[in-house]
Amino acid sequence: MLPEKFKIGLVQMSTTADPEQNLRRALDYVRDAASRGAQVVCLPELFQTQYFCQRQDAALFDLAEQIPGPTTAKLSELAKQLKIVLVASLFEKRAAGVYHNTAAMFDVDGKLLGLYRKMHIPDDPLYYEKYYFTPGDLGFRAFDTGVGRMGTLVCWDQWYPEGARITAMQGAQVLFYPTAIGWHPSEKAEFGIAQHDAWRTIQRAHAIANGVYVAVVNRVGHETGDIRGNCVPGAGLEFWGGSFICDPFGRVIAEASHDKEEILIGEVDLKNIEDTRRNWPFLRDRRIDSYAPITSRLID
Repeated sequence: MLPEKFKIGLVQMSTTADPEQNLRRALDYVRDAASRGAQVVCLPELFQTQYFCQRQDAALFDLAEQIPGPTTAKLSELAKQLKIVLVASLFEKRAAGVYHNTAAMFDVDGKLLGLYRKMHIPDDPLYYEKYYFTPGDLGFRAFDTGVGRMGTLVCWDQWYPEGARITAMQGAQVLFYPTAIGWHPSEKAEFGIAQHDAWRTIQRAHAIANGVYVAVVNRVGHETGDIRGNCVPGAGLEFWGGSFICDPFGRVIAEASHDKEEILIGEVDLKNIEDTRRNWPFLRDRRIDSYAPITSRLID
């Protein structure tokens, strides 16, 4: 019988120039989160490397790995050992020339339940993801786990209410967003507060509009995207951390700092989902007969 309450853990971490070291550190953090009672643990976006999408470099495709592969084998083994659900964001090599930004979900027995391939792919200064990632083709997905029904999206997906809605409509009780987002150092003073506030607000809105828990895990630290570890002062991105968990009312129940590695723990209470949806029945009152235009790019 599935629990009415369970704890989720988010691993807010920085990365080094060594992917193997990053993986070892991530696995240690997952163990720590489980020791604090987390039954579901989520790692940040592309946690094995520095955020390499700040530059276009064909050699960096070598960082990708097939799924199943050596990394998923280690993640699966750890989930089974700790008896937890584990969400991990990976650079997937699907075939020669076809790569995805992919979230893998492992169950409490270590089974790979399935993949979510990032649907929305950005192309902004220092976020050149369209160079590396083919858009996802699996759709928005929710998975039945040994703890509950979970959905995961990835980073840029967090700005799109459609993805959150469709995942919630599949019965997801928690929406996870592994993330890599930060400030351009030259813009932080002028725009930094507003950018972070918008990011936090849109995801709290997903929780409210859908009556679900939302769990967002970001990285911290200053990176230039050079996995070899070279850092140019004033260049690159300052990842703003700020990982958080909010309830179906949009209340933030746990939140991390902007600059420290942390393990965030929060409790999910399924009764809270039921109570919130009874009082704010947004799903009941949806006018699905009137939403066909949403599939248009614009309505001229």
